[in-house]
Amino acid sequence: MVYIPLPMAHRLATRLIRTIQPSQNNLLIVLSVMVGLATGFGAMAFTALIEYFNELFFGLTDQILVTAVGFADWGGYKWWLPIIPMLGGLLVGPIVYKFASEARGHGVPEVMNAVARLGGIIRSRVAAAKAVASAICIGSGGSAGREGPIVQIGSAIGSVIGQIFRMGGNRVKVLVGCGAAAGISAVFNAPIAGVIFSLEVILGDFGIRTFAPVILSSVVASVVTRTFIGNSPAFEVPAYSLVSAWEIPMYAIMGVLLGALSVSFTRILDWTEDAFEKIKMTNWLKPAVGGLLLGVLAIFYPQVLADGYKTIRLTLHGDLAITLLLILVAAKMLATCMTLGSGNSGGIFAPSLFMGAVAGGSFGYVAHKLFPSATATPGAYALVGMAGMVAGATHAPITALLIIYEMTLDYRIILPLMVTVVFSVLIARWLYGESIYTIKLAKRGIEIRGGKDLSVLRAHTVSEVMETEFETVRAYSTVAEIFRKVEASTDSYFIVVDSDDHLKGVLSFQDLRNLLSEHSLDNWVIAQDLIGPYTVTLQTTDDLQIAQQQFSQRDYQLIPVVEPGNPFRVVGIVRREALIDYYNKSLLDTLRQ
Repeated sequence: MVYIPLPMAHRLATRLIRTIQPSQNNLLIVLSVMVGLATGFGAMAFTALIEYFNELFFGLTDQILVTAVGFADWGGYKWWLPIIPMLGGLLVGPIVYKFASEARGHGVPEVMNAVARLGGIIRSRVAAAKAVASAICIGSGGSAGREGPIVQIGSAIGSVIGQIFRMGGNRVKVLVGCGAAAGISAVFNAPIAGVIFSLEVILGDFGIRTFAPVILSSVVASVVTRTFIGNSPAFEVPAYSLVSAWEIPMYAIMGVLLGALSVSFTRILDWTEDAFEKIKMTNWLKPAVGGLLLGVLAIFYPQVLADGYKTIRLTLHGDLAITLLLILVAAKMLATCMTLGSGNSGGIFAPSLFMGAVAGGSFGYVAHKLFPSATATPGAYALVGMAGMVAGATHAPITALLIIYEMTLDYRIILPLMVTVVFSVLIARWLYGESIYTIKLAKRGIEIRGGKDLSVLRAHTVSEVMETEFETVRAYSTVAEIFRKVEASTDSYFIVVDSDDHLKGVLSFQDLRNLLSEHSLDNWVIAQDLIGPYTVTLQTTDDLQIAQQQFSQRDYQLIPVVEPGNPFRVVGIVRREALIDYYNKSLLDTLRQ
């Protein structure tokens, strides 16, 4: 593992560990609390930094420009408004292209890549670069959110703390997930959604070893922000609920439309990034070009600037006309693509919430006009639309569902939320296999699912990792004979075969535990009676992705390998630990190329 150049921190951490001598698991719990504290305070500092730059650009800079060039002649609009986000882009460019390239864009793909391929290692400078670059971008009006930056900032904090205390690769990954959860928890006051986001998107692991520290980190971060900022929901909304059962088809239709809209957002953002890559000019100037184009659009529709939370609140209360709502769907998508596609720094969560709210509000307006007695007001559809758009864009339905619930603290709208989220994700995945987080990695040949790089797994077969020597037990062996075999062996798993060496199943020591005190059964129960009716097998020609799926879906520790075309002829076994070790070695070889 490569460690960050912090010799003083390493020495202090090493002395602390030697003095206290905690177990690795206990130390992981303590460090997860540290990550939560650091990320909670970091989130508040990041928010204050955004407010500082907002005042700098739209306060001081605004006054200077008013004095210098005055107002435009039409409608009170300031014709020089594009200068402000352009100036922001000029400052962001050198940071993301010269200091830390990981700070470019919305940041979550870089965190996913670090977890899946780099052992959780994130450079310490990333947190500072992402905080400053994103604060400048959002503060100068860039159409981006703060959740992506704080996820990356929190993840970098977790990675740095893990490296300082010389934690192993798997535990550093867990601490990265702790930072991601703490970031979402702190920014949105949504601790449950933070946990699920980390497990669903970043780590792809819901095991108790991962679950406990991530929960602690998220809770601590939420306590920090609630203590200093307060415990109010992000959006105060009217009391919405399901008016009638006839609304369910309406929410399902809206989910389908939002799924298609989210795919459009993903593809257009990807196309915009490619278009800016092809522009022949100095890279660090490109964010300024994106800011200039955004500013031109903002002359006519200033609602597209920054995260747009004020517009979301108006939409949730039904205070905007349907004509403006429809225009803002396209305008916000275009604004976000110009901001992030040009290389500026910020998140996609807030823009997705914005587009979901205005699109859902538009749909609700039409639905309420057609069926006024059977449907809720447009504000209810705007609220549900936020979750639908986020779910379709991120392919993280549970996160989308919970974050809207926690941001509003209104349980009465949960059924429409569930319906819309499900249909949005189904349509989004059917139309396009990549989410807005994974498309960037997929274009680099990296396909990450469940915290693993599938391209590496697909490049190798089961025959490369299987063991050809393994313990067997005859199907007719009694419990007494099996116990004698277990005592003489160092293994905990045995392949059960019949007299023709045909596979019958897998027997583990766990299967025998209930019989330890029942000696009366020693000569009456045989191995055949102890194995399950269905045995999962792998073929020698299967790739390791198939093996990894079998292990993760059923929590096996060992799977027998059979010959292709002969499902009863066992030629080897694959162990979970061996597969993980081989994957890590192959991944390291890939990164060295």
